[in-house]
Amino acid sequence: TDRLPLALQQKFIQVSHRSLQVLSAGTQRERERERQRVVLSNIMEVEDIIRMNGGVGQSSYANNCIVQVSPLPALLHYHSAHHRKISKDAYMDYYRIVITKAELVLEETIRELHEALKPKCLMLADMGCSSGPNAFLVLSKIMQVINEVSQNLNKPILEFGVFLNDLPGNDFNALFQFLSSFYKQIEEENGRKFGPCFVSATPKSFYGRVFPTQFLHFVHSSFSLHWLSQVPKGLVTNEGVALNKGNIHIAKTSPTDVQKEYYKQFEMDFTLFLRSRASEVVPGGRMVLTFQGSIQSNNPNPIFEPLGSALHDMVLEGVIDEEKLDMFNMPCYFPTVEEVKHLV
Repeated sequence: TDRLPLALQQKFIQVSHRSLQVLSAGTQRERERERQRVVLSNIMEVEDIIRMNGGVGQSSYANNCIVQVSPLPALLHYHSAHHRKISKDAYMDYYRIVITKAELVLEETIRELHEALKPKCLMLADMGCSSGPNAFLVLSKIMQVINEVSQNLNKPILEFGVFLNDLPGNDFNALFQFLSSFYKQIEEENGRKFGPCFVSATPKSFYGRVFPTQFLHFVHSSFSLHWLSQVPKGLVTNEGVALNKGNIHIAKTSPTDVQKEYYKQFEMDFTLFLRSRASEVVPGGRMVLTFQGSIQSNNPNPIFEPLGSALHDMVLEGVIDEEKLDMFNMPCYFPTVEEVKHLV
């Protein structure tokens, strides 16, 4: 440039400066696009990978769910050899208490529904059914209550349309292996005095519309709504800094903003769930939702703290990269009663 006239040298410098600015802006846009791509990828990965262990093997959900404390011997017989010790576990006793209390609410709700709507075919959905036989426990209870009410009122026996919903990655094949045992158990308990039951799968996230408008009479969900649609975006800053470094969920050492980001995501997800079901359920329909909560919103979860500690040990042993662990957070939130009431 020294050989150019002064005016051209200045013009060249100005153009070069603008070119550098454009190049820098382009680089920033590329970084932002890459960040958005990573965020979108994380959202898709949560929906793709969050599921219970499939199959019916020793480590499967079907052989390790709470079914062993529920009264369905025909289903239990299918995998009773794997449940000799689990029923004595205190953690399982906790779930037994929860399910027992939920059954009382379920029975009352179904009776109210039947009296109010008197449907000829009861359309119901179990949202977050997973791959074990627990979904059929709920269905069995509903059919039992409906049949009792119908007989007491001398009304025709209802038909049932049942939709088992979970993410596309759920092992529906394992789930439907229990269907024949379920039909057999119902027939043994009720004889032929129960209506036809048509069961199908609906693989889709319940954070959004799953069914047509005013399609369902009843919606049930048990221990599923604490799962979020994605890891809260705010747990990683725009600069890529992990906000919850050293933890995988809300912990004693987590900054206050971590709990706020988790609640913000739960608020969006649960609100979307309620709005979607409001469109799908007929006027006068009912829902029974059971999910794990917290006494205080910033209480650490008793499962994730030891899990996080174990992962930290794996970092020290060189099995896991520390940066990857810092960026990892569990996509679930356990709301308080007050938080749920506020959103409802």
